[in-house]
Amino acid sequence: MKKLINKVLKRDDTPPPTRITSDTIEQHREHILAGGRRFKYPLQYARHKLVFNAIIISLVSVIIAVAIGWWQLYPMQNTSEFMYRVTTFIPVPVAMVDGQPVLYSDYLMAYRSSVYFSEKSQQLNVKSDDGKRQLEYFKQQSMHEAIADAYALKLSKSLNVSVNDKELDDFIKIQRQQSNGEVTQQSFDASTQDILGLSPAESRHKISNGLLRQKVSFAMDTNSKNTINTIAKLLQSDPNKDFKSITTSSTGKITYGASGWVPKLNLDGGLALAASKLTRNGLSPVIKSTKGDGYYIVKLLDVSDIQVSYEYIQSPLTAFTDSLNGVISSGKI
Repeated sequence: MKKLINKVLKRDDTPPPTRITSDTIEQHREHILAGGRRFKYPLQYARHKLVFNAIIISLVSVIIAVAIGWWQLYPMQNTSEFMYRVTTFIPVPVAMVDGQPVLYSDYLMAYRSSVYFSEKSQQLNVKSDDGKRQLEYFKQQSMHEAIADAYALKLSKSLNVSVNDKELDDFIKIQRQQSNGEVTQQSFDASTQDILGLSPAESRHKISNGLLRQKVSFAMDTNSKNTINTIAKLLQSDPNKDFKSITTSSTGKITYGASGWVPKLNLDGGLALAASKLTRNGLSPVIKSTKGDGYYIVKLLDVSDIQVSYEYIQSPLTAFTDSLNGVISSGKI
């Protein structure tokens, strides 16, 4: 009796298979084919899982890469070639100046160039105590340069000034001038690479930043321009007036200097070249120095075939530096 009860309780509840008839044959056929597709196209059924896993892995990888990059750049202050290349590809900031990002790549380019020059030309030993102190100085110097370039970029937008390719090419051409002729662009690039460790593209970028800073400095310094224009009018009325006496009697910020004998193509902001085009004791018009340090008027004292001697009055540019120092002192960096 118990065996009979157990048989009844353990009876298989699985419904009997449906009989295949002409009415159900399509249903059975589709059921069989569906099972086959699972083996023939397994990704079709797991695709959503694969996509989900791929997204998760990608996000985790990106987060880890960003975390490592942030740790290397900021806490560790990694200045290696690899991290420099990363910052040229991803424009991350090293600081902010009055709301303008200071590019990490500009800072590293200036720093690495200074170290390269010192190691190659001055035999700097970066592992010595003195070498380590020099590296810290280079970091501060390069940071200040990058901050100044970024601040100039910010001001250039409101002043509506920029540097185009022609201005850049013309400036580089002046740098290629030597007393024995003009060096080729290839020689200039090779020299820049050898001395400063900068590629042609990096050199152009550095020069472009410097030119923009100069144009901003000239555009915003109206006091310096007014001062030199006043002196120019004074010299027009009295061309023989002594330069030294002008500097002592003027109320503006002006300086006097004499060059001594220098080459006509001396790298002095274009002053020697301008003087070489004058007659003895002749006065130049107002000159914008290509060094970006102010306005000049020069007087030719003497000239030879390859050299000139001149004196000058300078009205220095101070507005940009004063403005930047004000931003720094107010804690906007």
